[in-house]
Amino acid sequence: MSKSDYPYAPDEFDVPAPEGAPVGVYRAPRSGWSKTWPFLLVAVIFAGLAIGGVAAISGGFAGTPSAGPKEPAVETPAGTDAEEPPADEGAAEEPPADGGTAEEPPADDGTAEEPVAPAVDVATLLAAADKAAFVRVMNDDGPEGESRVGKAALDAQGFTGVEFEAYPGDSGVTANSIWYVENRRETALAVAAVLGIPAEQVTQQTLREGDVMVIVKEKLTPAS
Repeated sequence: MSKSDYPYAPDEFDVPAPEGAPVGVYRAPRSGWSKTWPFLLVAVIFAGLAIGGVAAISGGFAGTPSAGPKEPAVETPAGTDAEEPPADEGAAEEPPADGGTAEEPPADDGTAEEPVAPAVDVATLLAAADKAAFVRVMNDDGPEGESRVGKAALDAQGFTGVEFEAYPGDSGVTANSIWYVENRRETALAVAAVLGIPAEQVTQQTLREGDVMVIVKEKLTPAS
């Protein structure tokens, strides 16, 4: 078709394109909204990011305080009371129900009882003694006639070799005492039991004469 046969009036599409421009491209006119909405979308995205960053830095939105984690509340079952702490086991005991007072230990008045010395078994000691031993009862500043009292008490218990006399000089003891030679301890203890002389006053010594010597310094207490 030649230009002379083209039935339409010339328009902008009939104008030759500049050299190098695309040929045959048709572009419809763009509306104002299609040109504006991409910019609005970018602005909204940036605004949201800015608000989120400020909230993260400040710890919360303005006017909303940040609260720490709360501890879970312990629920108590309905109809039951809270558990009570255990009773103190060290608490003082309650007084007796009958209104009486608790028994207290007796007060220490400072007068402790002295231990009672065991009774001397005179019969057992006499059974172990040698009643034929030479026993001398000597008065060393004791009561007059006390050595004779001692001899009589020993004679009454079956001793056969008893003599009495005054002690020559000073024995050095201050209480009634008994001395004995070796192997005569049982006999000396029997004599002490008969005359009431404590066993701690019975000691072994070297004697010039006799097997057992009784030194009288005070009144004797012969066993009945």
